[in-house]
Amino acid sequence: MSKYGLHSKLKAIDGGRDKLIQILLEASKLVSAAKGCNLYLISKDRTDNNAVWVTEVWDSKEDHDASLNLESVKKSITSAMPLISGKPERGQELEIVGGKEIN
Repeated sequence: MSKYGLHSKLKAIDGGRDKLIQILLEASKLVSAAKGCNLYLISKDRTDNNAVWVTEVWDSKEDHDASLNLESVKKSITSAMPLISGKPERGQELEIVGGKEIN
């Protein structure tokens, strides 16, 4: 068993983290119905008041990439972009090999 994982850090503009988190939580509902999505987790950074982490697990990179072409996801990305300071960090691409709730 092998799955595609992505762990990314987004830096919000000053005072924009909570709004960015709300958009990402809505996005989690959108991608949860997408083919191959196993996990879409949003976390606050404990040491950086502007940072948000997104952890994703997908059946494949192709499934992840296909989700980015969904109209609802594109709208969510468009809403989030003004709240992100600078270019989003792509983060770490991972090969998930197992763990609790990962089949």
